[in-house]
Amino acid sequence: MKLTRIRLGNTVFEGRNNAYVLNGDTPTLIDTGVSTPDVRADLVEGLSDAGLDLPDLDRILLTHWHADHSGLAGELAVESGATVFAHEADVPLVAGDDDAFSDLWDRRDRQFEAWGIPPAKRAELEAFRTEFAGAAGESVAVEPLTDGDRVAAGDGALSVLHLPGHAAGLVAYETVSADGSPTQSAEAFVGDAILPQYTPNVGGADLRVGHPLAQYVDSLDRLAARDLDRAWPGHRDPIDDPAGRAGEIRTHHIDRTRRVIEALDDQGPADTWTVSARLFGELEGIHVLHGPGEAFAHLDHLERHGIVERDGDEFHLVDVDPDVPSLFPNTKY
Repeated sequence: MKLTRIRLGNTVFEGRNNAYVLNGDTPTLIDTGVSTPDVRADLVEGLSDAGLDLPDLDRILLTHWHADHSGLAGELAVESGATVFAHEADVPLVAGDDDAFSDLWDRRDRQFEAWGIPPAKRAELEAFRTEFAGAAGESVAVEPLTDGDRVAAGDGALSVLHLPGHAAGLVAYETVSADGSPTQSAEAFVGDAILPQYTPNVGGADLRVGHPLAQYVDSLDRLAARDLDRAWPGHRDPIDDPAGRAGEIRTHHIDRTRRVIEALDDQGPADTWTVSARLFGELEGIHVLHGPGEAFAHLDHLERHGIVERDGDEFHLVDVDPDVPSLFPNTKY
């Protein structure tokens, strides 16, 4: 595999991004970074280091729709003629479909009301979104992918592994040879499915995901079952023990679930914003979305298992001492 990792700046969202170039018969770019001049310059320089110019690109594979992974796809596709691919669940958002975004904002308004986010904080988040709206870039035609699809890339092929949770259409691209047989080293480009230094947001990052924590934990189990030698994440450095890292993130969510139970035990009935404040304190910028989203994901998981009940927009404990690990059974694939 002729792989070049391109490290991209990211002044819009926290955490440096990665894009990846696979060179060969089918020159392929995996993820693009946000649509800003500085990030574009980083990307073009990285392509040059890989021995490629923009017109050399044959295809662009996106791990998910978030702007720090897909923002430059539109203008790169126009300049290179490359075909853009994403999971079918994320295609409308990557493509810039007005109806898809209108539905997303409607969902956000309803959730913010239900979560109890104060009006001032909602206005702060809206100002953040407006300020960085251009980071999502230009609209683009997108070819849909589904779980198990195989796409030519570089000098081999990649198999699509659907891992919803952080985003509805998040996928990993696992290396296979051109004839479909396993490669010598089992590796995958995992986007934000797992990250090396912090845990991907669940619940706020994509409001389309139903029962987000349950879906995400299932995705962690599915990724761990691939027994990869290495994962190439969307941010920061490679992960040399992907299954181990997936297990660490799983444990993190078990511990956070305990903290949610403790918060409700101390506080009494509370809405999502109140629980979020107990978990994370004062929130600013994009975290006004991510904090209560994460709290809601755990409250929703507890509600599904009968540990809490909801009365209007407030949650209250009905089981103060549950067996929390049992709420996260391993999924068999």
